[in-house]
Amino acid sequence: MTDMDDARLKKLRFRAWRRGFREADLILGPFADKHVSSFSAEELDWFEAMLEVPDHDLYGWIVGSAPTPVLFDTEIMNRIKQFRFEAHEVRGVDRGG
Repeated sequence: MTDMDDARLKKLRFRAWRRGFREADLILGPFADKHVSSFSAEELDWFEAMLEVPDHDLYGWIVGSAPTPVLFDTEIMNRIKQFRFEAHEVRGVDRGG
């Protein structure tokens, strides 16, 4: 891994944790910490583009309150959707409702 790659991963993790919408931060931050280092260049590009989506839209897709657009309806998005349950369990949040 080059210094440039390492800097990109750090930037993506930082952006995932600091979106400004706490509910999204608490899902995307831990997800990024756990997974981005194993992403391919193409997956990193996708993740970076996803982080440009407005918070409320993205959060709606993740929790299923809004349909995920085709462009973002990928395996990684499915992994994020599943990961939200792991993130809640780690924090001790009830998944009900």
